[in-house]
Amino acid sequence: MNSITLLVAYIIDLIIGDPPDIPHPVIIIGKMISHLENILYKKEKSNVYKFISGAFLVLIVISFTFLFTWLVIYLCTKINPILGLIVNIWLISTTIAVKGLFQAGARIQALLKIQNISCARKEVGFIVGRDTDNLDETPLIRATVETVAENIVDAITSPLFFAFIGGAPLAMVYRAVNTLDSMLGYRNEKYLFFGKTAARIDDAFNYLPARLTGIFISLTAFLLPGYSGSNSFKILLRDARNHPSPNSGYSESAVSGALGVRLGGLNYYHGLPSQRQLIGDNINPLVLDTISKTNKLMLIVSALWVGVLTLLNRVLIQF
Repeated sequence: MNSITLLVAYIIDLIIGDPPDIPHPVIIIGKMISHLENILYKKEKSNVYKFISGAFLVLIVISFTFLFTWLVIYLCTKINPILGLIVNIWLISTTIAVKGLFQAGARIQALLKIQNISCARKEVGFIVGRDTDNLDETPLIRATVETVAENIVDAITSPLFFAFIGGAPLAMVYRAVNTLDSMLGYRNEKYLFFGKTAARIDDAFNYLPARLTGIFISLTAFLLPGYSGSNSFKILLRDARNHPSPNSGYSESAVSGALGVRLGGLNYYHGLPSQRQLIGDNINPLVLDTISKTNKLMLIVSALWVGVLTLLNRVLIQF
């Protein structure tokens, strides 16, 4: 892979983001998952059938995503190598969401600043799975910080990590895995068995990137005034496993420690309470500026991450 591919893809996302007029590959993947679910899921069938059919769905989606992406790049390269490179870069850029994540946090902070709580609840509802209808300012800030912190992995470092290993085809496979988990990976009656493979494979894909990202966030916090690298490492080591997800706690705990804020606590999902373990210490209150500080940390981490991967790629090319 060209050593500047990741850097250019990152810059494209940072500048352009996800234009609404261009169909996003994730939307296509989501429609494929929904179509296959309608065909394969049978409520009356046994749990064994649901597990096997759910695993088959995952296999189809991952295989098709990889092969189709590889074929598109291959054909474009055959037409013109530069065209193949451009398509590869563009496809990688669609797997990351630095600009979209930053804008989501900034919009929520702006709405809370003018005390437009009702619109802020709707905006937060777009990026989290919990109920937001009755949240006040502080829980809305917590929800925003938590989802930005979690998505440092899901929307930035993991897709770039897999793009570094296997270009756009593998980055797109990661995005397919992430989409499978978001659509099927629930622990409810319908998806407990049917979505088990989707949930477990997402855990596997994020295992290494999540842990590397947690360390990277803590190291970055040492470089930034107003953040605590030492506390970030402390909370990372102490609280990373307090999250229900085996991976999400690493970025959340590192961000929590860097900011000196406490995350976790009581959430509601479809009207039902869910008490999550606490992450971090209550050194600083959750205030509006906490969102912008989280956004700043996310941007710096993402830039340094892509820079390191780009340099590492250049070194490896020499060998």
